[in-house]
Amino acid sequence: MTHPVDREIRLALWKLHILHHATRRPVYGLWLLEELADHGHRLSPGTLYPALARMEKNGWLARSGDTPHARARRTYRITNEGRRLLAILRREGSELYEEIVLGHEPEHPEREPRSHLRGRAARGAAAARSNVRVTGNRNR
Repeated sequence: MTHPVDREIRLALWKLHILHHATRRPVYGLWLLEELADHGHRLSPGTLYPALARMEKNGWLARSGDTPHARARRTYRITNEGRRLLAILRREGSELYEEIVLGHEPEHPEREPRSHLRGRAARGAAAARSNVRVTGNRNR
């Protein structure tokens, strides 16, 4: 079982993994649970299915077809917005890998902290820089 403190970080990694596989084929819950378990990530359906629903609500995944009842298999495909987000996250993940795993520290010029950006303004500025909607209704 995942410790609640690190679950938030792992949830982001699981979502990246889902987006990655959704670029290659339609994905569904049971397959994702097994795929993630193959990598040592033991998720419960109570963790995975709400994450898939949030990813759909954010416009990163689209559910395929209508299901006749609540327990029928729901397949998901990545959307264009999900592809854009994944491309950005792959680039940023590569930079993070270089620093965290390989220990390569980039050289940065000395700069002042951006303390004038707080809370929502900072998130809005970051989202504007990446030109990807982070949350919200996909029908915008």
